[in-house]
Amino acid sequence: MNKYDNIEFEVQDGIGTLWLNRPEVRNAFNNHMIADVIDCLESVEHDPDILALVIRGRGKVFCAGADIHWMKSFSKLSYEEDYQENMHLARCFYMIYTFSKPTIAIAHGASFGGGNGILAACDIAYCAAETTFSFSEVKIGIIPATISPYVIKRSGEFNARELMLSGKRFSCREAFDKGLVNHIYPDEEIEEALEQLFNEFRANSPQAMASTKELIFNICKSSNFNETIDYTARMIADARASEEGQEGMAAFLEKRKPSWIRKRENVINK
Repeated sequence: MNKYDNIEFEVQDGIGTLWLNRPEVRNAFNNHMIADVIDCLESVEHDPDILALVIRGRGKVFCAGADIHWMKSFSKLSYEEDYQENMHLARCFYMIYTFSKPTIAIAHGASFGGGNGILAACDIAYCAAETTFSFSEVKIGIIPATISPYVIKRSGEFNARELMLSGKRFSCREAFDKGLVNHIYPDEEIEEALEQLFNEFRANSPQAMASTKELIFNICKSSNFNETIDYTARMIADARASEEGQEGMAAFLEKRKPSWIRKRENVINK
């Protein structure tokens, strides 16, 4: 099913699922898992058969953060080597955040430390009702540095301050209230909720979804409102002039399904 040692990747009905697959250590990540995730993201980024990406964890928990044995190895590294290891991890989160297709993280059991970086970097985060969370880095004298840009974007500055400075364990309800996750579902309802979301994606123009992600990314990083106004006008003009934009508007006016839906239905019916 895949070529990786630390993750699994599968595709079903246009949805790619990346499974963190180190259940014996609660899916704690090390440099090898990070490399696998990066390689997988690079290989499917432009695959036209993949409409969206889901990130999940095998076993009893989603992700326990960094592997303690990997962290112990840092004491033997030079400062530059340590920095490069951290840059490798930072690149992984950034690739999830900037992935061109919709991304959904599904947390269950527990999501600690860097596992919350994966949640925060995804477009949408769901969690099972009994999931426990923690930013536990301060408990062992380090800081949640590489995940902080995404957590702060999701939760806001002062929610992030409370969660990261306390290092406390908190419930899925608090994760929802503080914006870390979008929705909470009982275990038995998650798959149904996912399928409903996938059906929404399947009805959408893939290029329009990619352009919407690009739009949001650039708006959020812009500090000049006048430039933002010009940029948004150009983005919608480009979208309307695109092949899928023309097809989508024509299909709407002609009261028919757009070509990307018909194409997907033909693939499913084969």
